[in-house]
Amino acid sequence: MKIFFTLLLLTSSIFLAAQNGVVKGKIVDATTNEPLPFVNVVVFGSTLGSVTDLDGNFQLFGLKPGFIRLTTSFVGYKDAVSQDIEISNANVANIDIKMETSDQELGEVTVRANPFRKTEESPVSLRSIGVSEIESNPGSNRDISKVIQSFPGVATVSTFRNDIIIRGGGPSESVFYLDGIEVPNINHFATQGASGGPVGIINADFIREVKYYSGAFPSNRGDALSGVLEFSQVDGNSDNTKYRFSLGASEVSATLDGPIGEKTTYIVSARRSYLQLLFGVLELPFLPTFNDMQFKVKTKIDQKNEITFIGLGAIDQFNLNNNIENPNESQEFILSNIAVNEQWTYTIGGVYKHFHKTGFSTVALSRNMLNNDSYKYFDNDESDPDNLTLKYHSWEIENKLRVENTNRINSFKFNYGANIDLARYTNDTYQKRFFGGQPVEINYNTDLLLYKYGFFGQVSRNMLADQLILSFGLRLDGNSYSPSMSNPLDQFSPRLSASYKLSDQLSINSSIGRFYQLPPYTSLGFKINDEFVNKENELKYIRADHYIAGIEYNPSQIIQFSAEGFLKNYANYPVSLSENISLSNKGADFGVLGDEEVISTGEGRAYGAEFLMRFNNRKNLNGNISYTLVRSEFIDPATGEYIPTTWDTKHLLTAFATYKMDGDWSIGGKWRYVGGLPYTPYDLETSSIVSAWEAKGGPYLDYTKLNEERFRAFHQLDLRVDKAWYLNKFTLKLYFDIQNAYNYQSQSQDIVVRVKDEAGNFATTNNGLNYELKSIENNSGTLLPTLGIIFEF
Repeated sequence: MKIFFTLLLLTSSIFLAAQNGVVKGKIVDATTNEPLPFVNVVVFGSTLGSVTDLDGNFQLFGLKPGFIRLTTSFVGYKDAVSQDIEISNANVANIDIKMETSDQELGEVTVRANPFRKTEESPVSLRSIGVSEIESNPGSNRDISKVIQSFPGVATVSTFRNDIIIRGGGPSESVFYLDGIEVPNINHFATQGASGGPVGIINADFIREVKYYSGAFPSNRGDALSGVLEFSQVDGNSDNTKYRFSLGASEVSATLDGPIGEKTTYIVSARRSYLQLLFGVLELPFLPTFNDMQFKVKTKIDQKNEITFIGLGAIDQFNLNNNIENPNESQEFILSNIAVNEQWTYTIGGVYKHFHKTGFSTVALSRNMLNNDSYKYFDNDESDPDNLTLKYHSWEIENKLRVENTNRINSFKFNYGANIDLARYTNDTYQKRFFGGQPVEINYNTDLLLYKYGFFGQVSRNMLADQLILSFGLRLDGNSYSPSMSNPLDQFSPRLSASYKLSDQLSINSSIGRFYQLPPYTSLGFKINDEFVNKENELKYIRADHYIAGIEYNPSQIIQFSAEGFLKNYANYPVSLSENISLSNKGADFGVLGDEEVISTGEGRAYGAEFLMRFNNRKNLNGNISYTLVRSEFIDPATGEYIPTTWDTKHLLTAFATYKMDGDWSIGGKWRYVGGLPYTPYDLETSSIVSAWEAKGGPYLDYTKLNEERFRAFHQLDLRVDKAWYLNKFTLKLYFDIQNAYNYQSQSQDIVVRVKDEAGNFATTNNGLNYELKSIENNSGTLLPTLGIIFEF
């Protein structure tokens, strides 16, 4: 700590930053992409500005380095606020801004540009997250998934995982888009069948903005029950090549971007972790290593045509640290439960846009793949083949095509299109399991091929001089897996949203909709006796009905207050036949979700209210305070009564703020409170059976007491200090992030420890294994400091 601050002070006395940052860009019509001349462009919160030329181009000089936004105004168009732009002395910043036409007549009161924007299709349950929030969010270490956890309705189940739990829904209920291309996996060491993992794949250097939907999903975004996240990426620099190197607590990365000719730009990055070395020194029981690569290439063919190619890939290795001398009970417990795992995944795709007189057409073509391999030997003894308890190899491959059109005709906006996917799922599994009172060997091979198809349309209208906005959409989905899923009319998915302005600052918003999601491929492809048992069980799409209403108050351009109430009713959720619980309670752990026999009988609900205050004066202070009251419940198949799900946090409270000081220093803090999560106690009788323990390598949960216990509440304080030096030829940034998890739930959970005899062997009794139930307590918290360095030129 002392060395860090000494370094900052010494460097501050040596270097002086200049104020000669430059931003240039183009203002175009959002519908036709036609350039707009004579548009007023002003730095948000200041009087510094310019006017676009005949081709819609502009430049602003003499800007102070840091993050800014631009506001634009033009007769016949709505005032607009740009996304975050980072200004430096080393390179020229580039941005294109799209403006929408306005129905207001000349002479009417002009509506102020609002940085807390929303769309016509989703006037409620939509948050925009700028890159400045991602870069400076305390405790997040530039990981986008952790930044999202700062917003209302998003819960977390641990500090070392990025599961996105939205409004009481499970971690498998969200979908992700990167520049319009669907990306099924955004985390390293992902849980197959869900979405979580400990570290995000997406490099923050690429992100311009994130749109986070917790409801009111637009109809062109299917297969989501709780959340949609759209990541908008920056374009490469059109003037010269930029280099950026980052060194963080767990990885090193390099990013470069620049022009390829006059019409094409690129940005590419690579990252590699050194966690395996750190964890080995700390004698942690597992040794993870991750690598990832990301790229974007964009060509503006002409004023009416552009094409973008994107790619995202990762290679993850998860080994066991069997070299620990005299491991303690906690280390032994972890080593006995987790498997050796290797994953690699990629998404690659292209988006072509053609602009015409009333709108634009979009064609998106992509391919994604996940390869997941894991194995486990009892007591990690690989010398005896009979010790093998798990050998797993699986592929998930999707080839996707989506065609859509967006048109504006007077006050109407139309979006319609279709998608078709060709998916392949393979699985070669050998696993020892224990159910029905006896050990069972699962051994099957799957090679499943299916088509998925969907049709969607949405019409929105601004009325009463933009005072009232109505939007109606519908979606139809089906696939070739089975007759129970093939008819798109069975997955008829309508949605309706409305927004009414009571005044320039106050509006009421609402949405209602029905949404469907395909069960995981792991369930579709599960076999018993070489038969797709879940096809015979008439597995169905999972359904969720949303009801949302809220109010939004913007007293100024820098402050937003909002309150929303929500209700989600679930149906057709897969229920495990072996454990008699809904899969809605699973998915936030390492491994695989859904590879078992299930039936579509699960029902549940999630309901509550969200309250949010956001503030951002762009000069020195920004942040938000949010509180969510949420209940998440599913019907117990055994009793027919509602019981809490694993995600029933009850209370979520988050407050964070960053303050920019003189000398390009900034400080920030984030405090988060999560109500105690339910958990299921161990089945000590089953866990004591030798054959049961040997099959799993650990204890079993007692699902007859599903979620009857609760952890203590969890609260966490994160602190961050940033310092930047903006020099004529390069930029240097240092940040010091402190993550302090206090009273975290799993640190007080009981673990089952096998007792050893005097010879060091695991002891047994006449009734089976001899074990003790022990509790790991840590009331002092876990301090996780992070020092990061970013160098750009």
